[in-house]
Amino acid sequence: MASWCVRAVRQSYSLVASPALLRASPRLLCTATQKKNGHGSEEEAEKPEQNAAEKVLVEEKTQLEEQLKEMTEKYKRALADTENLRTRSQKMMDDAKLYGIQGFCKDLLEVADILEKATESVPKEEVTSQNPHLKNLYDGLVMTEVQIQKVFTKHGLVKINPDGLKFDPYEHEALFHAPVEGKEPGTVAIVTKVGYKLHGRTLRPALVGVAKGP
Repeated sequence: MASWCVRAVRQSYSLVASPALLRASPRLLCTATQKKNGHGSEEEAEKPEQNAAEKVLVEEKTQLEEQLKEMTEKYKRALADTENLRTRSQKMMDDAKLYGIQGFCKDLLEVADILEKATESVPKEEVTSQNPHLKNLYDGLVMTEVQIQKVFTKHGLVKINPDGLKFDPYEHEALFHAPVEGKEPGTVAIVTKVGYKLHGRTLRPALVGVAKGP
């Protein structure tokens, strides 16, 4: 029994240490290495393709982002232009409503001037109950003048009577400059014709004489 065990150990040792097995081992290792290296080569070959595809995708993404940015800017500009156009159109419509009667008002101002001159020309001492015809005529002129001023005010037409006020070139038209006693230089001394403003805009400047220093 002991001799059989010794022979088995020797055979196992000879098998392990056999030259054929030793010669085959490097080939096996080389084959494994080649397989491993071949797999790595395939991965390395795939990497450039993946990098090129990623580069193309990045370029397309950049182009799309630029196009989106450009379209967004165009949209914002178009929206701003549309809003500006709407605002201007609305302002034009509002102005047309407010100042569309400007020409008509200018014509009526002449009527108001005539009524004012007519009432001023009537001697106040003659307007008595002893002269009923003149009194009735005068009262009618005054009532007509008051009523026309009410109509003017209703439509935004306001009288400008700057007597004693500081001269304003936007609302007054100076006919002359002269020293006037009791009037400060630069103030309106005489009003020859009242002016009018339509919704805050000067429709007709008041014709005035301006006091100046001695």
